[in-house]
Amino acid sequence: MEAYGRILNIVVPIFILLFLVEKIVEWYRGAKVIRGLDSVSSFSSGITNVVKDVLGIGVSVITYEWLVQRVALTHLAANSVWAYLVAFIVVDFQGYWVHRWSHEINFLWNRHIVHHSSEEFNLSCALRQSLSSFVNYFTILLLPAALLGAPTEVVAITIPFHLFLQYWYHTQLINKMGIWEYILVTPSHHRVHHAMNKEYIDKNYAQIFIFWDKLFGTFQAELPEVPCVYGVTRPVHTWNPIKINFQHLWLLMKDAWRTRNWWDKARIWFMPTGWRPMDVIEKYPVDSIKDVYHFEKYDTKASRALIAWSWVQMFFNYFLMTYFFANLTKIGSPAIFYYGGFLFLAIFAYTELMDRNPFALYFEAIKSGLGLYFIYQSGGDWFGAAQNWGLWFVYFVGAYFVLSVLMTVLFVEREIKVPLRA
Repeated sequence: MEAYGRILNIVVPIFILLFLVEKIVEWYRGAKVIRGLDSVSSFSSGITNVVKDVLGIGVSVITYEWLVQRVALTHLAANSVWAYLVAFIVVDFQGYWVHRWSHEINFLWNRHIVHHSSEEFNLSCALRQSLSSFVNYFTILLLPAALLGAPTEVVAITIPFHLFLQYWYHTQLINKMGIWEYILVTPSHHRVHHAMNKEYIDKNYAQIFIFWDKLFGTFQAELPEVPCVYGVTRPVHTWNPIKINFQHLWLLMKDAWRTRNWWDKARIWFMPTGWRPMDVIEKYPVDSIKDVYHFEKYDTKASRALIAWSWVQMFFNYFLMTYFFANLTKIGSPAIFYYGGFLFLAIFAYTELMDRNPFALYFEAIKSGLGLYFIYQSGGDWFGAAQNWGLWFVYFVGAYFVLSVLMTVLFVEREIKVPLRA
């Protein structure tokens, strides 16, 4: 837990730096691939995902350690190149199938929809990772690595490394890459995967090696005459990553409740993604994009000041997250879960303001009030920060909570109650 948190404190700044490089290249080329509120939503989604992972909120139906202890035919040394090579290839094989099933099976789509919810395609959308994947059903797909005896610690290192390597190809600013197009997943391949054009949808599931798609019949090259259009055919209409994570599940639950057919109530969860009972479709239609070339992207009117404040909110919560990850052991349990819950509430509050929800003020007041209560209840400290960093840290955090409420009042009064002119 703490080791993973420290790794994230190293890796995430690299992701942010690469995003800034992408922004500079976008500006230099005169391209338009980044929107402010969309990217704030993406980074905020990344915070919720890594906080959930570091807290260990989730269970595995079968653990890899249990599997390798029972089926290993041989044992590879932990310092062996072969151990890491086997682990990497098998993790990539698992990734292909988990990714594919997450697109093809109704209830599994809920754990993946957030990654496709952006209607842009840039490095920030790579950070839209699932908060709702609480159960790992697919350790069994690591069986080949277990049979060959790849050590548990090697697999544990390989999995996050494999995930981090998927960041770079979420961009429109890199064209096709010659011979690498035949070996690796490239930006061109992954643009196809994120597109919702009929020519592209549900293609290119591979994560590192593109040959899985070619082997299993799901490969599609990017076509120069078919520009990629990004998003999901049932648009999410929100910047709030916590809402996005549970939208599809909520629809499935409502449909299962509303349909009169008992067989449909049972099978809806395992049908192809998007399937709904006929009686529900007729009575409860949902918004969907019929023509991907002519639809209005989700956007909310926002002044430059509100966009800038949204970035401030995101970065301040990122700052709180880095302190959290660096001091997990000192903070201890159950306080780490209070801290994680606070970060979720903070993100919910400011993304509701981005969505122009006037109730964002109440969420913000609850969040900031709770933050001030934590400081008061601990005798003027913020989860041990006074001892580690000094009182200035606590004053800084406390002042932010007060400012956050005041700024939200300002934006609600000036931009939501009195809408901006188009």
